[in-house]
Amino acid sequence: MLIQQAFAGGAGLQFYLAVVITCVISIVLHELAHGWAAISRGDRTPIELGHMTGNPLVHMGATSLICLALFGLAWGQMPVNPSRMKGKYAGAFVSFAGPLMNIALALIAIFLLVAWIKISPDTYNSDHHVSENLFLLLRVFALLNLVLAMLNLIPIPPLDGSRILADFVPAYRNFLDTPQAAGIAMAGLFFIFFVAGRFLFPLASEIIARIMSIFL
Repeated sequence: MLIQQAFAGGAGLQFYLAVVITCVISIVLHELAHGWAAISRGDRTPIELGHMTGNPLVHMGATSLICLALFGLAWGQMPVNPSRMKGKYAGAFVSFAGPLMNIALALIAIFLLVAWIKISPDTYNSDHHVSENLFLLLRVFALLNLVLAMLNLIPIPPLDGSRILADFVPAYRNFLDTPQAAGIAMAGLFFIFFVAGRFLFPLASEIIARIMSIFL
């Protein structure tokens, strides 16, 4: 019962703000993780182009932020140069850093939720609006970060998973350089909108519930 109540659906202004706050923070840290990983492999492009900052406008741009506010859809970008990276599978390492950051953020939020429920099991039934809103933010933060991690690991361009797979499979890397890859990317966007969301959100909710059940 604790798990079901903790992840009951949200609505209204508080839920909207929780989604916006979560997306902005998560996308910025996702992109910074790419930057930190690239720098660690010898590519200083993120520093040289001024992207090692916490400013959402730098990572997301005005269009992404407006789309987030209006449609709940957002994206980010971290400029890197694979030719400057050192080490085998450096590209895959840099690409995986973003989803790994989202996984870490989700686990932190889950840990805080578990600790909060253990300390104050009636939090989600509380009449204290600040507590309710913070608890909602943690729930949304955990869910969306796990979804972002799984989504970005799908091996379809322009998602991180495509660059990870390309680093390990030369044939796939060569395919991404062909004109047909653009069609795959377009189909991938439709896949994200019409298929991935239908499965990833329930899957993420189930994973979070199972993790929390271990400690509650």
